[in-house]
Amino acid sequence: MSPLEIINKYCTNEKQKHILLTHSRSVADKAIEITRLHPELQADKQFIEEAALLHDIGIVHVNAPAIECLGTEPYICHGILGAEILRNEGLERHALVCERHTGTGLTLQQIITQGLPLPHRDMQPISIEEQIICFADKFFSKTRLDTEKSIEQARRSLEKFGPEGLVKFDGWCKMFL
Repeated sequence: MSPLEIINKYCTNEKQKHILLTHSRSVADKAIEITRLHPELQADKQFIEEAALLHDIGIVHVNAPAIECLGTEPYICHGILGAEILRNEGLERHALVCERHTGTGLTLQQIITQGLPLPHRDMQPISIEEQIICFADKFFSKTRLDTEKSIEQARRSLEKFGPEGLVKFDGWCKMFL
């Protein structure tokens, strides 16, 4: 099944689908541009496009009315919820992108310390593709569609999660920009 077919299968709210598709297309385009600028990374471009389009599929189950999400789960769970959807579709590698893209990734320690309603395991991007998608995602919100954040705006949105994420983001800036 193509990413669009999967999105159509799980996302039946048209406003939510527009938000999801617009945001995900922006993330995919930025991620693909990074692969174009950095062939030395040998990233799988087709996988990046597919996974970037699906990285936020879990929003269909969360409660975030500002972005037309009328489910019951906390927004922080959208990554693991999306991973579950994609595992059910037989897309394990894509599922890992879903669960590892929140912030700059979440450590087991962060999940425990912050009391997050997530499985107690490390959820940081590992593969180069996961890192590229996670990085690209930091430049786009679901509330200001089609507006790319500056590096400084992206950094500010990560500040509230602590210095670890900023260090990782700054490293990605050097690697990907």
